[in-house]
Amino acid sequence: MNSSSPPTAPRIYLDNAATSWPKPASVYQAIEHYMREVGAPAGRGAYAEAIEVDKTISLARNGVAQLLGAKSSKEVVFTAGCTDALNLAMHGLLKAGDHLVVTAVDHNSVLRPARFLEEHVGVQVSRVPCNAGGVLDPQDVRQAMLPNTRLVCVNHASNVTGMIQPLAEISRLVHETSALLLVDGAQSVGHIAFDVQQLNADLVAISGHKGMLGPSGIGVLYIREGLETQITPQRQGGTGSHSDDDRQPQTMPDRFESGSPNVYGLVGLNDAIKFLMMWGVNNICQHERQLTAKLLAGLQAIPKITVYGSSNTDDRVGVVSVNMEGYDPRELAAMLDLSGIRVRSGIHCAPLMHQALGTLEMGGTVRFSFGLFNTEDEVQAVIDALQAIADA
Repeated sequence: MNSSSPPTAPRIYLDNAATSWPKPASVYQAIEHYMREVGAPAGRGAYAEAIEVDKTISLARNGVAQLLGAKSSKEVVFTAGCTDALNLAMHGLLKAGDHLVVTAVDHNSVLRPARFLEEHVGVQVSRVPCNAGGVLDPQDVRQAMLPNTRLVCVNHASNVTGMIQPLAEISRLVHETSALLLVDGAQSVGHIAFDVQQLNADLVAISGHKGMLGPSGIGVLYIREGLETQITPQRQGGTGSHSDDDRQPQTMPDRFESGSPNVYGLVGLNDAIKFLMMWGVNNICQHERQLTAKLLAGLQAIPKITVYGSSNTDDRVGVVSVNMEGYDPRELAAMLDLSGIRVRSGIHCAPLMHQALGTLEMGGTVRFSFGLFNTEDEVQAVIDALQAIADA
């Protein structure tokens, strides 16, 4: 660095809802070991390194199943990310004449496939509103359902407000009918306890690089046993199994995992899951809620700040959205960046949520999102920076 350059503020990373950082050291080490020492593909050889890769992927699949409380690792399908998982579920399950229910708390990873299916496939779509705090009423979801409702999609925890939706009650009401429940767990799995059997979830889409603490480019679609035959694979190709047949395998998870898998991502995810298991999701949840509580308490002392969502940390994950009087969200985020505080401003790919919050026309909000490696000192630095901006 040039000696005349201004000093750089320490980096405070608070964009974990987009992707977690840093990753556990073991994740970096596992990926480097694979890249430098192993390098073999998955399911494509019987030599030592290929067998090592297959074992690692099997361990990752078993780890995800354990984390979710799944009955079997065969219910775990690896995808290119949560968006890919959601698309597989929605496009693979729905056909012309079916009815789909989505909600105002959903991310564009759900809203855009829903719009495409509506306009190009002939799927009927209902969009359930949320209240001004960003929370769904389960009865509204139930009332939106029709006799031909095939699928209900619910975002478990909002990537805008962090508010946790009443998923257990929604699941109960959905399963009074023949409809299926697809849960977007991008912001919840790894941050709070999640059990697919307790929640009676049929399908769950998960991001590997957020609360799971793994690398990007990897995700999961949990498919409850027995539903796999109702979902049409969106890709066909080599799986390393049944190679003497030019038809797609029907066995799980090969039915949905065509092509060479993202071994880098799976190797990293395997070690990330080990790390999560070692820490315990409940301990991670407690830590992130302590940070959230400290931030919310500090924001109450800044009159120009508007906080969206409940002040009760039991109702939310570690995601807090704010606006400050007199500042555009992008401007406020840029000012925080000068203090080394990295946050996300804008619509967060959730237009219906911002419409409900009344923040769409003002350009969204500024979002702070916590991870395991954030500290109380960092939260205090955020509060001090916002106070200084408000007082200027």
